[in-house]
Amino acid sequence: MKIGMVSDSHGSYSHIDLMLAHKEAEDVELWLFAGDIAMDADYLAMVTDKEVIKVAGNNDWPGGHLPDYETVDIAGHTILLTHGHLFGVNFGLNNLQQAALDVGADIAVYGHTHVAVEEIIEDVLILNPGSISRPRDAANGSFMVMDLEPHKRPRVKRLRI
Repeated sequence: MKIGMVSDSHGSYSHIDLMLAHKEAEDVELWLFAGDIAMDADYLAMVTDKEVIKVAGNNDWPGGHLPDYETVDIAGHTILLTHGHLFGVNFGLNNLQQAALDVGADIAVYGHTHVAVEEIIEDVLILNPGSISRPRDAANGSFMVMDLEPHKRPRVKRLRI
């Protein structure tokens, strides 16, 4: 199954449109939105007609009743989806990695830092797609696409818009 991951669009529908124009986004079957700004996830769902699983970011408060994290079981993998601010991701990934282990996840997807990450910490694949509209690690925004199959290591691509 092909999963798209996006975070930190901060109200920029035009950056979501640029992301969706990318060839790698064409076959995405499910989108994970790691917060900031939640209404952008609604726009993504509307223009793609795909399911979008979303969580609240630090800029998604107040308003709405989104969870701070979700766990998703897909193709034999369990994903912890969160924005990351509540796990102190600006100061390291150990709390996020432990949270993933606590819920039985082998993959953790987060946002918040606006910096893309692909790292394995003690059997947990930790991913941050970076910011689609306000990257802090590049000139252009980024998102990720992940291919998931049972009993296989996920294949992840970071893509720039």
